[in-house]
Amino acid sequence: MSLVTASWHDKFMAIRSNKAFELSVIAIIIVSALMIGASTYDMDPRWMSVIYVLDTGITIFFLVEIIIRMLAEKYFFNFFKNAWNVFDFLIVSVSLLPIDDSEMVLLARLIRIFRVLRLVSIIPELRVLINSLIIAIPRMGYVLVLMFIIFYIYAAVGSFLFEKINATLWGDISISMLTLFRVSTFEDWTDVMYETMNVYAWSWVYYLTFIFLTTFVFMNMMIGIILDVMQTEHEKMSRETGEGEAGEVHYIKEHTSMIENRLQRIETLLEKSVDSRDK
Repeated sequence: MSLVTASWHDKFMAIRSNKAFELSVIAIIIVSALMIGASTYDMDPRWMSVIYVLDTGITIFFLVEIIIRMLAEKYFFNFFKNAWNVFDFLIVSVSLLPIDDSEMVLLARLIRIFRVLRLVSIIPELRVLINSLIIAIPRMGYVLVLMFIIFYIYAAVGSFLFEKINATLWGDISISMLTLFRVSTFEDWTDVMYETMNVYAWSWVYYLTFIFLTTFVFMNMMIGIILDVMQTEHEKMSRETGEGEAGEVHYIKEHTSMIENRLQRIETLLEKSVDSRDK
């Protein structure tokens, strides 16, 4: 269902695609974020009134912006086929609720904080990062399971060996896993190692092998998964926008396929023409 005529649709499309419009939206989101930060300080009531007026203006701006983007679609429901558009619509809609003068003032402030996340939906590069992270989560899950197994084994060994040295750090398997997490983040891990080395001189092997497996091997595996997904998402975005090497390859492939189809149709017509002459 189209809400506007073709001429108005073209005008809204031009506004939405305008770089100045996109930059203004980004600038307003940044201003909104700064205002949220400023409101956390103790300020003069007059300044708070100014912030309230500006916040109202920003809310109206976001409402107009989302309406323009909706009217720029050929069909109204096409707007909601994009998950990021749905996210923007929900953020803007909820921020319109009149709850500032009620007991839900805290909720109103929290909702306005989430308007900063609209930067992700506006900037394509940030969308690629978030999409890559979401897509990579299932693949990282297997690495996390393997990491948990390694943590569990090392925690059990550490609890058996080092419990008498320091029960606070190695008293049971759960505490031992927290200690190993501290070791994997390099938070004063040498103090933990030197304490056990006073009793077991070889215990350094325990820590170094654990750090090698968790910090270097598994973390690099996760980074590799994320980079692989990011590359795929960047290529996908390039194909959609027609930019970059992937976009050029997709353009050439698409037009080559069109040329092949046309040649095939011409060949079919020539064959029919020859057959009709023979008859």
